Amino acid sequence: MVLVLFLFSCSSIPSAQRGLSHEDERVLPSRYSIIFFIHGDGNYLYHDSDGNAQRADQKALHAARRVAARNREAEVFVFHQKPMKRTLFFFPRRDGKMYYYRHGRLYAEESYRRHQGKTRFDPEVKLYHQFRTEEKSQPLRMFLYYGHEIPEFDGTGYDASHSHRSFTIHDLADGLNGFTRDFTRFDLLVLSTCFNGTPYSISALSPYAQTIVASPDNLHLSYFAFEPFEWLDIRLRDGEMPEFANNFARQSFEQLKEDIHTTITVAVYDVDRVKGYVHAVDSLYDHALTSLKGENPGFFEHIDCADDSVYVLPGMSEGVEVFYRPPRFGRSQNKQNHSGWGCWVFQH
Repeated sequence: MVLVLFLFSCSSIPSAQRGLSHEDERVLPSRYSIIFFIHGDGNYLYHDSDGNAQRADQKALHAARRVAARNREAEVFVFHQKPMKRTLFFFPRRDGKMYYYRHGRLYAEESYRRHQGKTRFDPEVKLYHQFRTEEKSQPLRMFLYYGHEIPEFDGTGYDASHSHRSFTIHDLADGLNGFTRDFTRFDLLVLSTCFNGTPYSISALSPYAQTIVASPDNLHLSYFAFEPFEWLDIRLRDGEMPEFANNFARQSFEQLKEDIHTTITVAVYDVDRVKGYVHAVDSLYDHALTSLKGENPGFFEHIDCADDSVYVLPGMSEGVEVFYRPPRFGRSQNKQNHSGWGCWVFQH
């Protein structure tokens, strides 16, 4: 019995359906290509207003699959990074799951091991290129990451199941590089994470995206909205990605306002337009990170870059659309504006 269970845990799980039928191959090309990345290997448990326990990553997974099923003109990949479990306490089970949709239909499900490969996203990049369909026309491409704050250095312990493995914003950039092997940049990159709306993070990801939506503040496990991605043939009819990104950020902001009493900041970055400011503060931010690495992290905190004079430059918010509401309480409750940029500051 032990041997049978071991073999089962290591065997390949067959796809729901490999490849497309000849009839499906004649369907019009996809207008949209979407990749959802949902990190669930950490503490994503919270309680709703009624006291019911909820897992943020599971809710995100259901919402992403709903988006995939409702978009009949899209090719959608949903990757769920799960906690690793063991069979009989010894044999590791697969801790990643891919769902592949095309034209609203689920064509494949694949379980895989996340820790295999030289780089962080090797398994997902391999599955993506294995299943993706070559398009004659260029679809609008979107990448959405839902999870905790992506560290800007170190990153050890990001995964609860693989605490020895590191994950930083540069690992995400390497993954995006793997996904964009056959095209230039994603039209839209969404980081539904805390504290990644920083000059450093945007700079690292800028080669792989034209528009980025992120927050320079804490989101408290409250993810950005999924609803704007449903029925893209209606919401993104003219292919105007900047306008769509602003509408998505606004709707996410309005939803967050209903549930959160702390600071809410959602920012949209036009990557090409913000390059000047990002490059201007590169050395300052690098110095802050170097100092942070050598100090007790408890002495550092995230702030609006505009609240530190060394980062205040003319046009610092050019190319940034900001949706901001101050906290309902605390020392920042009277702060009425936000630059859209987050920075580290040392607290004496």
